Amino acid sequence: MALVLDLLNNDPRKTGGTADTPRHPEKAHRPDQPILRKPDWIRVKAPGSPKWAETHRIVKENGLVTVCEEAGCPNIGECWEKKHATFMIMGDTCTRACAFCNVKTGMPGALDPHEPEHIAQAVAKLGLSHVVITSVDRDDLADGGAAHFARVIHAIRALSPKTTIEILTPDFLRKEGALEVVVAARPDVFNHNLETVPSKYLTVRPGARYFHSIRLLQRVKEIDPSIFTKSGIMVGLGEERHEVLQLMDDLRSADVDFLTIGQYLQPTRKHHPVIRFVTPDEFVSFDSVARAKGFLLASASPLTRSSHHAGEDFARLKAAREAKTGH
Repeated sequence: MALVLDLLNNDPRKTGGTADTPRHPEKAHRPDQPILRKPDWIRVKAPGSPKWAETHRIVKENGLVTVCEEAGCPNIGECWEKKHATFMIMGDTCTRACAFCNVKTGMPGALDPHEPEHIAQAVAKLGLSHVVITSVDRDDLADGGAAHFARVIHAIRALSPKTTIEILTPDFLRKEGALEVVVAARPDVFNHNLETVPSKYLTVRPGARYFHSIRLLQRVKEIDPSIFTKSGIMVGLGEERHEVLQLMDDLRSADVDFLTIGQYLQPTRKHHPVIRFVTPDEFVSFDSVARAKGFLLASASPLTRSSHHAGEDFARLKAAREAKTGH
């Protein structure tokens, strides 16, 4: 029996606090999409252990938002039990309206100037050796939130200098100089997800531009080759295998180090439907092909998510680079 958790069903934020304001206003009038029965290979552990509860308490006491909750990640039970959490900065409301995403959409509020120190304090309390910081898209800000990303990185470094930092950023589309601000803060891993193949962008990720995202990742390496770069996609959205393989080549042309591939899971009937469930054997094949194409690391499985096992994966990335270059 497959179990996928909807942790926001009883959350007032799902409706923006009122029955009249849906969590996804742009999706409210879309026709319902069918939801396919999940196969047996998609299983997750329900949250609720004492360690999970401790992580939950620290997150709430510090007034933080996690993508684990907002995106309804199926791995939250496993990750929070290990005190792994992906913090989502700059609020819980996104200015984009991607067809796959369960994060609330609308006009965000002002940035919290104390958020960087609150994030840093939570990282210290959790004793994290590796932390992942992501954000909503903030197209309303002149720099897309780049300076805020940098402040969060600096705050974590000040309180937890031994903690390695991975960031999962928006595309900073039409935000001149924003990327340079973030890279100058020197995160250990710079992740930006392509999410899907280019033929699906108009229906799945309409606010983004595929080749802009490729160039963003390439530019990170040009500015600071020491920073690991990473990207991820979902499959099961109607893409063809040859499109996934071409996407791998595009990422390798940008010198991206790490690729993650996971199964798309439909949050609600108003979201993009799952076209099919990719089999575990197909994921094994994607993993093998990605490594053969030259990625330092690849992770492909039905429940792979870009931040899943991030700390362990960072150690593998370092080891793979050392084996390849000798330093």
